[in-house]
Amino acid sequence: MMKLLNWFKKEKNFLFASIILGTLITGIILQYSKAYSETIQTGIADNVIRFHVIANSDSEEDQELKKEVRDAILNEMSPILSESSSIEVSRELLIENMDKMKAIAEDVVAQWGKNYSVKVTLGPAVFPTKQYGDIVLPTGEYEALRVSIGKGEGKNWWCVMFPPLCFVDVTHGVVPEETKKDLRGVLSEEEYKIVTQARYEEDVPVKVKLKIVEWWQERKYDKKHQLVKKEL
Repeated sequence: MMKLLNWFKKEKNFLFASIILGTLITGIILQYSKAYSETIQTGIADNVIRFHVIANSDSEEDQELKKEVRDAILNEMSPILSESSSIEVSRELLIENMDKMKAIAEDVVAQWGKNYSVKVTLGPAVFPTKQYGDIVLPTGEYEALRVSIGKGEGKNWWCVMFPPLCFVDVTHGVVPEETKKDLRGVLSEEEYKIVTQARYEEDVPVKVKLKIVEWWQERKYDKKHQLVKKEL
C-alpha cells in the first residue's frame, strides 16, 4: 500500500496532466464530429425535397388508400417535375401545383367512400435515418412535401422528389445508376458517399462517418421528440 502511495505522489503530476490532455482530446474529437455531422446533414438536406404521405391510421384499408393517393400524385407530378434541373425550380413547381395535388388526393379519398380531410404542405420536417433502395438519408431536418390524410396517425411512406428518386422502380432494392448521377450532381463527393454508403460495404470509414452523422442528429432531435417514428 505504501509503495502505491509513494508511486502516486511521484507520478501524480503526470497522471493529472494525462487526464487533462485526454479530456481535451476527447472534447476536440466530439466537437469535430458534431461539426462534421451538421455539415453533412445540412449539405444533403439543402439539395433534396422529400415526398411524405401519411395515412389516416394503420388499418389495412387506410394503408392501401395511402398508396393509391401516393400513386395518383406521382403520376400527375412525374411529367411536370421531369423538366426541372434544380431544387429551386422543383420547389416552384410544387408550390404551383399544391392545390392540384390536394384535389387529386381528395378525389381518391372520395372514390374510396371516405370523408377524410387532406392537408398538403411544403416545409421542414424531421426524419429518422431511412433507406430508399440503396440510398440512405441520415436523420435530420429536410424540406418535404407532406400529404396528410384524415387524422394522419398511420404509418407513412416517403421518397425523394428532387432529385426525382420517386419516379424509379426500387422494388429490387437498387436505384439505377442514371438516377444516381442526378443525385451526384447536387451533392458533394463526401455527401454522395454517405448517402450511397450501401455501395461501400467494405469501406469502414464511410460506415463510421454515417454513424457519426446519425448519432449527433438523433441526439439533437430526440430531445425535441420530433422524429417521425412510424415510417414505412
